[in-house]
Amino acid sequence: MAATQRVPVLMYHRIGSAENAKPNRYCVSPDLFDKHMHRLAELGRQACTLEDFLAWLEGKKDLVEGSFLLTFDDGFLGVYEHAAPVLHKLGWPATVFLVSRLIGGENVWSQTDNPGGFTYRLMAEKHIEEMRNTGFTFHSHTRLHPDLTTLSDDELTQELAGSRQDLEELLHAPVACLAYPYGRYDNRVISASRKAGYHVAFSTQPGFNRRNVDPYRIRRLDIYGTDTPAMLVRKLCFGCNDGSWHQSLYYYANQFRQRLGIK
Repeated sequence: MAATQRVPVLMYHRIGSAENAKPNRYCVSPDLFDKHMHRLAELGRQACTLEDFLAWLEGKKDLVEGSFLLTFDDGFLGVYEHAAPVLHKLGWPATVFLVSRLIGGENVWSQTDNPGGFTYRLMAEKHIEEMRNTGFTFHSHTRLHPDLTTLSDDELTQELAGSRQDLEELLHAPVACLAYPYGRYDNRVISASRKAGYHVAFSTQPGFNRRNVDPYRIRRLDIYGTDTPAMLVRKLCFGCNDGSWHQSLYYYANQFRQRLGIK
């Protein structure tokens, strides 16, 4: 099979049930997640390890066509309860970005944003340890999930270097990767992330990753609770967050115009 020139990164959040429309965007039901993964497997897609993805970025390893990286932000317990068993059966790895000071707690950072004030349980240490033995790797999503662009320099250090220290003490392994909370970052945040010892940082900007991508601006595709398996496949094909038929028709029409030389 040919080596790929681009690798998409999928970004999931919570796997479970949604009480209202607000969290539905970031909550995928267990049944739908199962259908997502099995549809990708049917198409010959293959989840790669974070280690192999990073080696590919550095030009040290090839990945086959159809490879993708699977990530989960926040560390919700539902990933352990519902996603891990599906991935274990498929033999697929994944990476979870943890909020280090809230491990075993709840996602209190989103309480004011969610109508009804719902919060959801996050993984505890015992869940993390068990998942590490089944193909999961864990990296940083800061200490308390703040908007990093709003913090002072000292606060940035606490959130970035502090989270890395927390997790390395917990995991007894290097923590070199970061996912920006809310996907928000600027040049100051990137500089602070590098200074804190992170080698790679994941954004929420959609698109494909090629080997020349900025390692502190890794692109990811946001997967919603409203995405059918067909929509997920279209997102992977087109490298965008819009999996609708409208987007597909726009893409092909644009390709047709380019071939005809029509602007």
